[in-house]
Amino acid sequence: MNQLKLHRRQFLQGIGVGTAAVTLAACSSTEEGADGEKRPHYVMLFDQTKCTGCGRCKDACNQANDLPEGMARLTLERQTDRVEAAVCPTCGKKACHCDRKYVRVSCQQCQKAPCVMVCPTGAAYRDEKTGIVTMDGSKCAGCKYCIGACPYNVRQINADTDVADNCDFCLHSKLAKGELPACVQACKHKALVFGDANNPNSYVSRLSAVKNTQRIRPHLGTEPSLRYVARMKPEV
Repeated sequence: MNQLKLHRRQFLQGIGVGTAAVTLAACSSTEEGADGEKRPHYVMLFDQTKCTGCGRCKDACNQANDLPEGMARLTLERQTDRVEAAVCPTCGKKACHCDRKYVRVSCQQCQKAPCVMVCPTGAAYRDEKTGIVTMDGSKCAGCKYCIGACPYNVRQINADTDVADNCDFCLHSKLAKGELPACVQACKHKALVFGDANNPNSYVSRLSAVKNTQRIRPHLGTEPSLRYVARMKPEV
């Protein structure tokens, strides 16, 4: 299953200009729950133009979900378009931070999640009420099939519980209390927005009407629910 893994560098390359632009309204889920009612489609927007790489989101996530030391459900990777030793077109210096930008690396919350499809015990599953991909630790056999199947290489084993782990938008911690995910609450620059894309009146839906968003490797057909507002290079 190693061929299914996506190295972090490949993950980052997937958010380039070649990624297809989409709007949340066009990609919202229309699945129904067991009661026949339309299920929400919870999505998260990461605005690369606002993120400063401060790491508050990561720290808040670790604390809210009681993650062991050295583990994180999300990371921020720094990107640059600069050629080494080249003069910055913005400030004219060779060493600066004008072009720095960050990208969130975490579970993509796929609507067609490979991890759920391959799990032999049902431990990796989609929550019936929210539609969020999460884990039932009591069913996890530690086989790592879900880790091998994830094309974004963002699943891992929790060293404290020996259970596979992924970002589930704080389903069992913050969302269970009626709060926003910990990372969203902690972000001081409003780089993260969370909500129901199936609700046309939600802020995330209204924001999508005026923002072009992108997905990581949409050609894989997994239909990610994590969207990116990408910081583009200025026109020459």
